[in-house]
Amino acid sequence: MQLPRPQRLVLLLAMAALMAACRQPTDPLFAFSSDAPSRAGLVALEDGVLVGNEGGRFLRLDRQGTPLWRVELGREVAARPAVSGETVIVGTVGGTLVSLALADGSERWRLTGQPPVLTPLVSEAGSVYVVAPDGAVRALTVGSGEVRWRRPLPPGVPRPDATRPQPAPVLAGGLLVVVLGDAGVFALSPQDGTVRWRQPLARVLGMEAQGEVLYVSTQKGEVLALGLANGQVRWRQTPASALSSPPAWAQGMVWVGTEDKLLLALSPQDGRESIRLALPAPLVTQAVEFREWMLVPTRDSQGWLLALKPREGPPVFTLRLDTPLLTRPVVLGDQLFVLGQDGRVLSWRLQPPKP
Repeated sequence: MQLPRPQRLVLLLAMAALMAACRQPTDPLFAFSSDAPSRAGLVALEDGVLVGNEGGRFLRLDRQGTPLWRVELGREVAARPAVSGETVIVGTVGGTLVSLALADGSERWRLTGQPPVLTPLVSEAGSVYVVAPDGAVRALTVGSGEVRWRRPLPPGVPRPDATRPQPAPVLAGGLLVVVLGDAGVFALSPQDGTVRWRQPLARVLGMEAQGEVLYVSTQKGEVLALGLANGQVRWRQTPASALSSPPAWAQGMVWVGTEDKLLLALSPQDGRESIRLALPAPLVTQAVEFREWMLVPTRDSQGWLLALKPREGPPVFTLRLDTPLLTRPVVLGDQLFVLGQDGRVLSWRLQPPKP
């Protein structure tokens, strides 16, 4: 497809900038190794982050990269935990769910013999929601771990691949929205698990809620805007033959990555492509907004992190790391945290964009 001249110019400028010497953030802060690879992602706190790894270690780091506490859970922490008040609930692939005090990591309750926890947990209003590999969804009480309700996969729909995590659930608009394999997207009542609506979609990569709209991307190259209240399709576009990332809302647009190393910005009104930028490797997680910048992590044997002012073309800075970046960065004020696939947490002080 022949791109309009402004889009071609932006793409070429971005490619030229990547071939130039990498520009760095002004203030590297720390690099901390959790001693094992990690795919769970970081959980942001006001004064640091939480991180778990394949060895079953779970830690709280402050802004200087100092571990405030650590616990050994015995099996891999493969999914992002959920924070509720002064508690974090974390699960393992061995089927253990543990509630820990944020202050010191002390254990409040533990459930064993549960299904493997592969999908990120979410929490709201005293409940934590767990999606099992077989498609069942449970609501547990944060204070005790007691089951409030359990919703099995509806009959007659295809069962998920039990070996793969599902996209992160979304709590928005008074609904719990989950992806259950190729059965599609389900909106449940957080109070009792009642199915409010279903949108049959296959190979969903992820979701992002903004206002009254739920944006969904699929591996087949589709991006959809669904009404949160009823699941009806407001628009559907296929901007690429294959997408690689969940959608992200930033700079007033919807952003997705493609398998052929592009970053696309779509109009929230109709899904039409507004910006197209070349990347050094595919984006497989969500990009993050930092003031006027987009922070874009990429998957590569030597991962890249780019800071872009999308409408200006060349990156503000680029970081080339020796590990893929598979999970979303965390920004606290002007401090950036990223998690490498090798389990290292790295941090920099960002120089804010000049007005």
